[in-house]
Amino acid sequence: MGMGRRDARILELLGERGRCDVSVLAEELGVSQVTVRKDLDSLAERRLVRRVHGHAELGSPDDVAGRLAYHYEAKLAIARRAAGLVAAGETVMVESGSCCALFARELVAAGRGVTLITNSAFIAAYVRDLPGARVVLLAGNYQPDAQVTVGPLVRASVAGLAVDKLFVGTDGYAGSGVFTNEDPLRAQAVHDMAERAARVYVVTESEKFGRRGLMPLDLAGRPVTVVTDDALAAGTAADLAAVGVGVLRA
Repeated sequence: MGMGRRDARILELLGERGRCDVSVLAEELGVSQVTVRKDLDSLAERRLVRRVHGHAELGSPDDVAGRLAYHYEAKLAIARRAAGLVAAGETVMVESGSCCALFARELVAAGRGVTLITNSAFIAAYVRDLPGARVVLLAGNYQPDAQVTVGPLVRASVAGLAVDKLFVGTDGYAGSGVFTNEDPLRAQAVHDMAERAARVYVVTESEKFGRRGLMPLDLAGRPVTVVTDDALAAGTAADLAAVGVGVLRA
């Protein structure tokens, strides 16, 4: 089993069991404990797992770092598909979410001189170890759980900007092209950022389309494209197409 496959299997096992001893992981994967520890060190550096003496566990699903590990392979494929939409040297805006965080990292890691404008302190920190990372962090009131800035200062911060693309996550879908967010302040920040972009890309796993969040996302009438996985239901794809929302599958 190659390194990439082992990573995916480790995350799968931790997702099923919550935590695993190093010895158990080594046995399941058919490799030495030394190899498993190296794999876990690599995953911990990417903030996908937490190392505790003798075992590993996933982070809390309540924060961005914890959610990264859930359906990691699918999210990474979506992130790479989205990163391919950005030209060398381009400046793009990015809102929060686990798919958006992986997208930002893929984009910066490609070393094409892209600048990220974001209200996500998590994303700013998530790419900081990569050479050539260029990040503009938007001012605002800080939400420690989501690790984003919100409020009127976000609107003021983006007032003079004009970018081609905004990439956002979503908590759910209400049908007829209406995406949702659980937090009214984050929903407002998305709207304020969308007003300064020519086009919006919603970067999310297909399972989010089975949920309905609290607040509709007002994307300021911008053209919208969804970047998702190939498990998107045909009915949902038809619903999106009927209101002119594009769909790109990873």
